[in-house]
Amino acid sequence: MTTPATPGSPATPATPATPATPIRVDSWIWAVRLVKSRSQASEACRGGHVKINGDRVKPAHHVRLGDEVRLRLDGRERVVVATRLISKRVGAPIAAECFTDHSPPPPPREQAVPVAARDRGAGRPTKRERRALERLRTR
Repeated sequence: MTTPATPGSPATPATPATPATPIRVDSWIWAVRLVKSRSQASEACRGGHVKINGDRVKPAHHVRLGDEVRLRLDGRERVVVATRLISKRVGAPIAAECFTDHSPPPPPREQAVPVAARDRGAGRPTKRERRALERLRTR
């Protein structure tokens, strides 16, 4: 007498792949290597630096296929469109296949903001010099 196959047993045929389920935005931007850590991804979401289709989102918001994700981090804005949803962190070549990058190119190195430097032994900056330094930094 044969017993019926139970779900999950080798005799049961494999079920077809289901449509992609939504993934948390903080998990997705970490998995596709837009940020270095999951906690950094959550902080970016809580700080309002992550937008999906133009709306600011919380870390638990879901990403769906075709969503435009904007991430502002370290003075640069990344604009990506989700083409594949993953929840586990993968290698860089595989992660690059999971999104289409529409980010503006980073500024050239020579156009980066110059760091204010004082001559050694020049002493403490005057009020006028301090204000000039603050104007330089807030550009």
